[in-house]
Parts: sequence; C-alpha cells; structure tokens
Amino acid sequence: MSSLEHAHDHERSAAVSNRVKRLVAELERRNLVRESALDGIVEDFLLRASPANGKRVVARAWTDAAFKARLLEGASEAVTELGIDMSHWAPVKLRAVANTEQRHNLVVCTLCSCYPIALLGPSPPWYKSEAYRSRAVRDPRGVLAEFDVTLAPSVDIDVWDSTAETRYLVVPARPSGTEGLSEDELTALVTRNGMIGTALV
Repeated sequence: MSSLEHAHDHERSAAVSNRVKRLVAELERRNLVRESALDGIVEDFLLRASPANGKRVVARAWTDAAFKARLLEGASEAVTELGIDMSHWAPVKLRAVANTEQRHNLVVCTLCSCYPIALLGPSPPWYKSEAYRSRAVRDPRGVLAEFDVTLAPSVDIDVWDSTAETRYLVVPARPSGTEGLSEDELTALVTRNGMIGTALV
C-alpha cells in the first residue's frame, strides 16, 4: 500500500470518527442516549469478541466432520454449539467457507469494514484500508502475494464481500502432519489472517 493511500485512509478514518462524535453529541443533546451507556455496550461486546472464538470453531471443524458439515450448511446455528452468540450485537448471518486444495477463499468488505468481530476480534487496520478493499476484488492474487501467500495457478480464488447482514469465516485447510494433535493444540495453529484468507495455516 502506498504512503499516499495510507494518508488517504487516515483522512477518511478521521472524517468518520468526527461524524460519529457529532452524532453522539447530538443524541446526547436530545437526551436520547448517554455516551457512557454507549461505551458500556461496546465494552461489553468487545469483552466477548476474540479471535479465540474463531480459532475454536476452526479447530472443531478440523476434528469433527459432522460439525464441519453443519458449519458449512448454517454457520450461525453451528457456532452456538460452542456457546458463541452472533446475535447479541446485531443480527447477522454467518457463512463459513472452507479452503481446499483446489479453492482458496478471501474475505473483504468493499463498502466499509464488516467482519465477524465476535469470532475474529477487532479488525486489523489493513482490512479497513481502501487499498485492500478495492484490490482484493480485482487482484486477489496480487493482494495475497503481499501477505506472502502464493497459490498455484490451478487454485481458484473466491472473494467474499461482507455486508451488514452477512459475514464470512474462512475455514483454512488443516495443516498436514497434525493428525495426532488435540483440539486445543490445533486451536493454537489457527490465525486471524487465516480466517480472513490472507494467510495459510
């Protein structure tokens, strides 16, 4: 990403931050909400939002074929089996997509930074950048190369565009040589970037 693009992203981020501050101030002025209450809601949500949740989901999918099938069929329902609630912040549909030898998945939000925070924790700055959001769609191999991910030409890449209603979780391919590892040990191998698709596991 160029320095010019970085600067542009910072300007956009500052502009959005200022708009949010003005909105909160206006809501407070009208006695519709208190900033302290909003802070409490966000803090409570973030306490439960962690990449550890997504790692547990992936590790379970690697060790339990029936769970993986349910996850790919209906991820929102499947993650509740692990005590993960995707509905406490805002109702969203979660869709899990699995990497295979023939197909790689990459998640982006071209409009803003929609992302399954409950499973991945707060999104990294690069995920929100305009450079990533625009290039992930038109040049996914080029973007992956910048993350040191080089795929064989025969591997197809599916790019999934998140929305306010639908979020995506990539289930990376299970690393070879891990057949004897426990679910907890497998959990430690999963990375946030792997669940976005910008890293192999």
